[in-house]
Amino acid sequence: MSPTAGTATEKTTALDSVSAAESVRASAPAPSAASAPPGASSSSRRPVRPRAARVRPAVRRLPYLLVRGATRSAAIVTLVLLWETAPRLGLVDRTFLPPFSEVARAWWELAADGQLADNARASLVRSFSGFGLAVAVAVPLGLLIGWYRPVADLLGPLLEVFRNTAALALLPVFVLLLGIGETSKISIVVYACTWPILLNTISAVRNVDPTLLKLAKSMDLPAPRLFQKVILPSAVPVMFTGIRLAGAVSILVLVAAEMIGAKAGLGYLINASQYNFAIPQMYAGIITISAIGVAFNQFLVAVERRLSSWRVPAGG
Repeated sequence: MSPTAGTATEKTTALDSVSAAESVRASAPAPSAASAPPGASSSSRRPVRPRAARVRPAVRRLPYLLVRGATRSAAIVTLVLLWETAPRLGLVDRTFLPPFSEVARAWWELAADGQLADNARASLVRSFSGFGLAVAVAVPLGLLIGWYRPVADLLGPLLEVFRNTAALALLPVFVLLLGIGETSKISIVVYACTWPILLNTISAVRNVDPTLLKLAKSMDLPAPRLFQKVILPSAVPVMFTGIRLAGAVSILVLVAAEMIGAKAGLGYLINASQYNFAIPQMYAGIITISAIGVAFNQFLVAVERRLSSWRVPAGG
């Protein structure tokens, strides 16, 4: 074959390749919004979903939410139905356990004339004041005892003596030293709430993962940053277990203290209703205490989730 013929053949092949590339480029789809250059507007990259597309997932979850709500309330509904029917059927003495409807009516009457609100306010002020003071004292003290061994050796024996003494056993001592007013009631709540928070905080600090501590120390973190970034986040779950226990203790101990000596409060309301044989009012006060305890516990659970949002769920 001559050189001229070989050159013509190579030119024809090159022209065919260019024509094929141009046809492929012409038939290729236009660049989508997802492949837009970085300077393109966010609206072109993320088209706004229609409202129906946003509502559809919520509608799809509705049966699950209904089933979950029914499951979680089934036990309470069963208890209320049993409470309503047992006295009416003569299974229990109606004098000492009136039907739930009568208790609900008594609760509404107490709420309407303001007695329930006044007594609940008095109890909440005492309970939350004592609880807040206990958190402010026990959390820093627990961090010190859990992290610094000399502090634990110094205060350990003294704490062991007091933590094994029941709070209600010391109530007469608080009354004698501080009087029968508000100070003694708040002080007994502080004393009772301190121990669950303190012991759980000490345990939380001492059980921090040693690997995390070694990594943090290898990065030459100062002590304040070590507390902030490693110890506190790791200690939050166990610490809040003690705080939630203290929240329940603050209400229970206060009610017992109000039954012994007080002129206002839910404990006083329950005790006075018992003496006056106003049994529905007595149960109304008990239900109010239970509702306050549940609401307070749910609030603490929400705070715990907010502070430990970094944790990976057990199922994930």
